[in-house]
Amino acid sequence: MFGRLAEQYRSVVEDLVLSLQALAASLTSAGHSASCYVCGDGRDGHGASFVASLEPASGTNHMVRFLVSDFGISWVESRDGHELVKFEGAEAIQELQRVTELLRQSSPARADAVLINHD
Repeated sequence: MFGRLAEQYRSVVEDLVLSLQALAASLTSAGHSASCYVCGDGRDGHGASFVASLEPASGTNHMVRFLVSDFGISWVESRDGHELVKFEGAEAIQELQRVTELLRQSSPARADAVLINHD
């Protein structure tokens, strides 16, 4: 049973890595600053680090960082270097999904207006 669960988790990590790479490319083409760095050779599901700026035109530094690896999954949102919120595991994936949906709903011209306010 534990071997099967470990394999399922590796598969989730692999899927998240591919999704993060696609999201970074999509955000970049919409005018956002975004990057996704894959850890390891990219084929073994080792993980990735995704970073995106949510307010490129506002002058503030509102960023999100999503980390996924064999060790865990986390979402950290910060503004001007101050951490606003941190989620781990399923909550981190849900927050990534929420922001992705917001960005898809906004046109590239309105993408700069997509904000996540936790303060």
